[in-house]
Amino acid sequence: MTDQATESVTTPLHLQGREAVIAAAAPEDWREEAPDYHLSHTVMPVERTTDHAPDSLEFIVEELVKVFEMEVSHKKDPATWVSLVAEHYRGRVNGGAWQDSAEFARIGSYNILIGDNPYYPGGETFESSHHIFHTAFPGGFFWEVLEVLAGPPTVTFKWRHWGRYTGEYQGHQPTGELIEMTGITIAKVSEDLRILELEHFYDNNKLLGPLAHGCPVAKTSE
Repeated sequence: MTDQATESVTTPLHLQGREAVIAAAAPEDWREEAPDYHLSHTVMPVERTTDHAPDSLEFIVEELVKVFEMEVSHKKDPATWVSLVAEHYRGRVNGGAWQDSAEFARIGSYNILIGDNPYYPGGETFESSHHIFHTAFPGGFFWEVLEVLAGPPTVTFKWRHWGRYTGEYQGHQPTGELIEMTGITIAKVSEDLRILELEHFYDNNKLLGPLAHGCPVAKTSE
């Protein structure tokens, strides 16, 4: 047996990386089709600010959260999300209301993670919220772990999100500038390192303010 085969047997799927989880998914798991992360493979190595060793806690946390983000964005049923314990999962932002896995699947992580903000229309569906940000960042919106401050079962880590504003946002024309924001997340995980809870702290005005050129946007009727 090869070392790679041995690793796949001994390492749980959710810790084998995003590409392994995509390859293992059934066709019916996807909202549309299996996602393509070629931009992450080409752009991230050049633009990221960290380079974690494969056996570091930072690397493990980053890979797990990337699997989580992929599953929330592209798999329609939380029961198929291997990165978390679906029946126990909950998440929130800046001390707001907790949302369970079913709500993440229904309205999407963009709506939940942004919440009520003067630079975001609100009332968006899962699909329309993804369209808004994929339009604004056609070259990708990337994410990296900067530092892990505390290890499991309660993992606290700093992160960075960034992308080039090269597409239109709610009628505002792109500037081409690099937009980035940083934050802190406290994650509770199970013994096998599946996610039970995510609590994020960050200023989303650092993202949305530049996109809207500092001008509040018209609210969408719910």
